[in-house]
Amino acid sequence: MVSSLTQALDDIVKDGDPVISVAPVRLSAPDRPVPLDVRISAPTSGTNLPIVLFSHGNGWNLDGYAPLTAFWASREFIVIQPTHLDSRRNGFGFNDPVFPTIWTERIADLTRILDQLDTIEQAVPGLDGRIDRSRVAVAGHSWGAQTAQTLLGARIFDESGQVGSSMADSRVTAGILFAATGVGGDDLHPFAQANFPFMRPSFQELTVPTLVIAGDRDQSKMSSRGPDWFTDAYTHSPGATDLLSFYGAEHSLGGIVGYEVAETTDENPERVAIIQQMTTAYLRSALHIDASSWPAARNAFKNSTSPIGRSDNK
Repeated sequence: MVSSLTQALDDIVKDGDPVISVAPVRLSAPDRPVPLDVRISAPTSGTNLPIVLFSHGNGWNLDGYAPLTAFWASREFIVIQPTHLDSRRNGFGFNDPVFPTIWTERIADLTRILDQLDTIEQAVPGLDGRIDRSRVAVAGHSWGAQTAQTLLGARIFDESGQVGSSMADSRVTAGILFAATGVGGDDLHPFAQANFPFMRPSFQELTVPTLVIAGDRDQSKMSSRGPDWFTDAYTHSPGATDLLSFYGAEHSLGGIVGYEVAETTDENPERVAIIQQMTTAYLRSALHIDASSWPAARNAFKNSTSPIGRSDNK
């Protein structure tokens, strides 16, 4: 039963602590079309806390993805969420002159956050001196996964077919990619080919330890490929060593964007609970809180008597 898996994972990731969350916190971004605001969430206790940057999907903002970000923050992580330029709050549509550069501004937003950790530390009461800046993970969903994977080392093929320069950040040492778009080429629909240069990724340069999460019913409108398109980061990247594929899951993976959110076409609170626990276990191991967390969670997932998904690793 899923409930037995949930219990097994609860024993691995432990109970959570109360969380304090502060937003909006405005960071310096002088060349940005609009100010950069972030949400900072942290446990009320603990020291030497690792950092998780989270990049939202298209149209969202710093208030989204609480099922993930609040859960991580309660389990000993500082979670920082920007509102990227594509947020519906900003109103930059496909025809806006700003739109073609939004994908690079998304990447810059995450770098700006890492450059301004002093400001972030001072913005949250009681956080001063509790951040471990040497342990940083980046995560993202959908377009946010593309943003995150760039900091992990993935590059972009240009129009001539050459691999572009690296935009990786050496401060990032682990990653989680939720529903990350796959390789480009002729499988991309014409609209995506014309408007989304970031949908031509090269994963060969992604060498940082990464977990990929996908749904086996996630059919993109941007590609003629099936749901396996969202596993390409695992298939083609030397750094993405682990893949979780959830049965029956569509693009929101059961509701990671938020509880009762309209765009969730496959609402499944049990699946979200498993994703919360599995990703927490991965972060605990990847960011050196507990090396045994991820192997134990992966074994529990694989050995479940009522499988909710498939685990692969290499």
